[in-house]
Amino acid sequence: MTRQEQIQEQRLVQQQKQTLTVTQQQLLQAQLTELPITQLLERVNAEMDDNPALEVSADEHTEYPEFSDNTDSQDNLDSPDTHDTFEQEERQSALDSALQSIGRDDEELPVYHGGMSNQEEREEMVYGQTETFYDQLREQMGMTELTERQQAIMEYLIGSLDDDGLLRKPIHAIADELAIYHAIDAAEQEIEQVLHMLQDFDPAGVGARSLQECLLLQIARREPSRLRDLMQKTVEEHFTLFTRKHWKKLAHILQLTDLQADALIHELRKLNPKPGTSMGEVVGRSVQQITPDFIVDTHDDGTVTFTLNMADMPELHVSQSFTDTLLEYQNNKDNMSRQMKEDLLYTKNKVDAAQSFIEAIRVRRKTLTDTMRAIISWQHRFFEEGDEALLRPMILKDIAARTGLDVSTVSRVSNSKYAQTRWGTFPLRYFFSDSYKTADGEELSTREIKVALREIINNEDKQKPLSDDAIAEMLAARGYPIARRTVSKYRELMGIPVARLRS
Repeated sequence: MTRQEQIQEQRLVQQQKQTLTVTQQQLLQAQLTELPITQLLERVNAEMDDNPALEVSADEHTEYPEFSDNTDSQDNLDSPDTHDTFEQEERQSALDSALQSIGRDDEELPVYHGGMSNQEEREEMVYGQTETFYDQLREQMGMTELTERQQAIMEYLIGSLDDDGLLRKPIHAIADELAIYHAIDAAEQEIEQVLHMLQDFDPAGVGARSLQECLLLQIARREPSRLRDLMQKTVEEHFTLFTRKHWKKLAHILQLTDLQADALIHELRKLNPKPGTSMGEVVGRSVQQITPDFIVDTHDDGTVTFTLNMADMPELHVSQSFTDTLLEYQNNKDNMSRQMKEDLLYTKNKVDAAQSFIEAIRVRRKTLTDTMRAIISWQHRFFEEGDEALLRPMILKDIAARTGLDVSTVSRVSNSKYAQTRWGTFPLRYFFSDSYKTADGEELSTREIKVALREIINNEDKQKPLSDDAIAEMLAARGYPIARRTVSKYRELMGIPVARLRS
């Protein structure tokens, strides 16, 4: 090897490369957009505790406007809110001027990171017991011997409980939902078997399908005694008298003395009609306790309007005292002591953070409004009539194109958000579904096809179950001309076995 070959050359190469840089403000906006209203309120309270420059306006609560699904109308959310006074605008202008004169890119200023990180927020938001009712039941589920299939059914049952711990959704509806949305084809008898296991969990009465069943489950856990037998007989055979508190008539029927009747009534009153609330204020809240982010109204003339549910969301502004401090420093910036400079850095940092947070709240409001308006416009017939079959194929990309938002932003809005409608309260994800294109180019909703497929199989002769070819023909007759292999694919996704295994 020659000496020349041993020489290592260093070269400077210039090339163009595209990189995506997310600013701290964009990150904050994304975080707030993803939060449902209940978590947003918690985040606002945490931010106000952390930042003294962030305060609630004198007019603490704001009435938010009603929006229609008319895409031609543009709501000017970029302008100041209508309740803002001239003095507030003037103060904001002075504050902006002060910040500009001081400079926003001072290297000595600490960097604002758009609020607490997720980990910091979890640590800061711990107030007492934070284990939910759902967590308690899942913990007990983990200690129960279940197959993987039973675990999936059990978890869905737990998620279907009301916040009082009762199961008010019919078993046949749960069977349909498991098949359509989770590809688990479970018979009602199988679901009931898993439900009975859930009813053995604490607190007693959880998983009951009625108040009567709830009380009987609690009575069954008592030690055998004549009093327990009387309680069971009362709830089983004389439930109407019990609920209407006809104690004297009840005592006469059961042939009880006054003392015995008093003892029976005393023990009956110890039973808990809402077992889900027996585990404390935090634990008693089931994950199914939903606060909708959108209130959708369908009027008699077919017009659909909606409002953002801002609950007790306060109207925020930058503290007047912090504003005055910045203005004071602006007027004395040539004669500032070291302590004054340190105070200035602290004040400016807090004001920057407050303004960033207020702006992120405003962007969230506009993003949610634009997204919901587009969803209602796309699925207008469903909001008019409430029929699931009227839901058109719609994916995140469709709404992103209609609103001009990024697909990831639409996804954040759709996650963990609910809309209250005349037909019930639905997660926003409910309105999205894939499409299937026929040979003629017609676009059909896959959800609609699966509902029809499930209905055909449920109504088939169990002695002579239908083949995939026969199902395809029946679907075509209903207006769903899909191929046999597509029927097979959807059937497998729904967990439905082939014909020979369904007999």
